[in-house]
Order: sequence, then structure tokens, then C-alpha cells
Amino acid sequence: MPTRNPSLHGNAPDQSRVALLLIDLINDLDFPEGQLLLEQTLPAARNIRDLKERARHADIPTIYVNDNFGRWRSDFSAQVNHCLQPGCKGQPLAEILAPDEKDYFVLKPKHSGFYCTVLEILLDYLGANTVILTGIAGNNCVLFTANDAFLRDLRLFVPRDCVASNTENDNRVAFEQMERILKADTRAAPGIELEHLKSAER
Repeated sequence: MPTRNPSLHGNAPDQSRVALLLIDLINDLDFPEGQLLLEQTLPAARNIRDLKERARHADIPTIYVNDNFGRWRSDFSAQVNHCLQPGCKGQPLAEILAPDEKDYFVLKPKHSGFYCTVLEILLDYLGANTVILTGIAGNNCVLFTANDAFLRDLRLFVPRDCVASNTENDNRVAFEQMERILKADTRAAPGIELEHLKSAER
């Protein structure tokens, strides 16, 4: 992790031991299993919305960690606008989880939110040693991001009511891996005491 430089242009203004990550939820779901994933994700999206609101009140920053759709010229606001268009399969998710002005975003080219992105630098400037992972798909991008968070010695929460995969079985297998191998805390979001996490020493 780089040493904090107070004069660094664009450094994160927030300070928080905890960061909430929303993985691939601004998504047009334009692939064969998209409708199936949408049906699995809608209940989780409502739980994530509630968790995000609690995080805002606790001054915990939210970071949208989103696929770049393979278009390196794309920007996140363009992706949000695209997903909010009528007829877009992912429109319901974008409506529930549209980002706020104070939210951060990181565009990723591959499965993990850490691979070839600025996420690690951003977390360092926030002072975060704990991440709460939410999003889709549990057995894919959430799992890969959790792996990389574990390798960076970050404390890991993956609330089981805030993650979805194409099928319930896919999700169950992913959570078994995250619990057993990555030592993730997978309690449901209402059981996560955000204020306690912010003040707790590791």
C-alpha cells in the first residue's frame, strides 16, 4: 500500500475503516442468463439499498465496483444512464441502486474488483481495513473480489442476503467457499453493526 500523501490530487476526502462495495449492480444484463439473474438479484438489491442507507448514516463510503462492459472509453455515468433506459433488462436494478453524488466508482476489466483497478489505492486512502461485499454474481465476480480482499488481509463481510447468483445452488456453493476458505463473515446485513465496525480495532 502506498504512503498517504496529503497533497495528492484527487485523494479520497473520506476517512473510514469500513467501505461498502457494490459489485456489478449497474448492469444491463444483456446476456443469455440475464433475466434469470435479475429475478435472483431483485430481493438482494432491496437489501443492499437498505444497507447502503445505513452506511450513509454511519459515514461509511460506498464504492461501486463495476464491469466496464469491455469498452475502455466508457465512463460510469454513461453506464448508469444506459441501464436506466426503458427496455434495458437491468433497469430495475439501476433504479433501486442508482449512485449518489458522494459515492465512489471503480471500473474493472475482469472478474475481481482489484485486478488492474485503483480499488486498492482508494481503500488505502480511505484508511479502510474492512470491506463489505455485495452484488452479483456470488460465484463469479463477488467471489473473485473476496479472494483478492482476503489476500490483502482485509477483514471481509459478505452478507448473504445482499449477494445473488444465477441459481440458489450457485450462491450456496460460493458462500461455502467464502466462509470456509476466506473466513468471511456472512451474516445477513441487518446483523452487521456498522458503528461498531467503524470503531473496532483489528
